[in-house]
Amino acid sequence: MRLAPHLSGPAWILAHRQEAGRGRRGRAWADPPGNFAASLVLRPAGGAAEAAKLSFVAALALHEALIHLCGPHLNVALKWPNDVLLNGGKLSGILLESAGAGGQVSTLVIGIGVNLAGAPEAAQVEATALRPVSLKGETGLTITPEEFLDALAVAFDQWQRQLQTYGFAPIRQAWLARAARLGETITARTGKVEVTGVFEGIDESGALILATPRGKQAIPAADIYFSGG
Repeated sequence: MRLAPHLSGPAWILAHRQEAGRGRRGRAWADPPGNFAASLVLRPAGGAAEAAKLSFVAALALHEALIHLCGPHLNVALKWPNDVLLNGGKLSGILLESAGAGGQVSTLVIGIGVNLAGAPEAAQVEATALRPVSLKGETGLTITPEEFLDALAVAFDQWQRQLQTYGFAPIRQAWLARAARLGETITARTGKVEVTGVFEGIDESGALILATPRGKQAIPAADIYFSGG
């Protein structure tokens, strides 16, 4: 965000070392050597609702980059709103931060962390969180951050062009085709409020749709917990 005023256009910034990584709601993000930590700086047109849709673009780009580098049989899925799972464990996180005025987003930073080489111990994360996993630990493959960025940047550009050309509908459809626990019972937690229901999909804004005993609910932001982990 500090570099944004000095950039003439979109730019990827790759960190070889990250000492104070963070995730959603200010949570710590551990980043052992060899892992991927990068941010994409954009100047999107429109407001916060439109900028938020780029989180789904980022998730699809991450999925595509992983399949491209590791092969089509990689067991990777997307967890609403901003995680990528490998073999059911958390491999990657996405964090959007923005600056602007008057309801418009002048600068958007999409931060992405991927456990390429190592993952935190389970004791280092919240007890209810999914177990952290690394690409190397789960597959034995060694991929450098530079190699990953090459694949990710190309994939992001392609998916972003789809969003710009065709709107959110095909992005939504593609994301749902890769979604974790679709059709299953999950719990959405916002602060102290919990809503449990069947994960039916996402709506045109990207909000989570849960079928609950009280009817369908659209949840724009929450932490998601799966039954049994």
